[in-house]
Amino acid sequence: MTESTARVAVIGGSGLYSLFDPESSEKRRIDTPYGQAVVTIGQLGGRTVAFLTRHGADHSVAPHLINYRANIWALASLGVKAILSSAAVGGVSPDYLPGTLVLTDQYIDRTHGRRDTFFDMVSVQHLASADPFDPELHALAAATLTGDDVKTSGTVVVIQGPRFSTRAESLWFRAAGAHTVNMTLYPEVPLAAELNIGTVNLSYVTDSDAGVADDEKQGEPLSAALVFSRLKEAQPRIVAAIEAIIRALPEDYAGRELIDPAEVAKVMAQ
Repeated sequence: MTESTARVAVIGGSGLYSLFDPESSEKRRIDTPYGQAVVTIGQLGGRTVAFLTRHGADHSVAPHLINYRANIWALASLGVKAILSSAAVGGVSPDYLPGTLVLTDQYIDRTHGRRDTFFDMVSVQHLASADPFDPELHALAAATLTGDDVKTSGTVVVIQGPRFSTRAESLWFRAAGAHTVNMTLYPEVPLAAELNIGTVNLSYVTDSDAGVADDEKQGEPLSAALVFSRLKEAQPRIVAAIEAIIRALPEDYAGRELIDPAEVAKVMAQ
């Protein structure tokens, strides 16, 4: 197992491909039972932080092809207990307009075929998922971020990708109680929970999904170009919010024990 070096990690979504000055950070390639993961260690918010980008530095990995298990196992091997993730989302609720920051607290999984558990070989463990994101970390982040353009609660529908939703699907997601739509938060969140790592998510609403809210009226139908353009403009704000949350994390945060530590140890001993 890799020597413990960081208790906090940031997983960067679309648009967030680096976090540290290359001159003052260390890139590691970590071999895991599920493949290799690339993690960069640096300083942010007064803490040693492990950074991992979901899609690769050149956005070359599609959502359904991300090696989620390798990523989470690699972070756990470094001693990570808290993961702060960023994500680009579309808004399917008229109250979640483009430009809004959302602290997601629930998800609806609409993916398929993704390897979504560590416990398919060493033993069978059943994960409690009523509150998939750590309520303690979520409350801390909600107290840290303020403003009319911040939503401290939100339900995300995680779709398979890489295609965007149809109009009918967007309306269906809204009717189901969702506020946003994304392609990558599942199975990342439950996998972290299986290794007793707490997660908190900061999502940025880039668009109104299939144009069911305001974008279409403004003459801006959803496209990848629109999403990446808005993400680029929002990066300083997103990174500042991430740093603020990291500064607020208690030094003694130890994750949350949802799985017997002895069973987690078996996964990490592979």
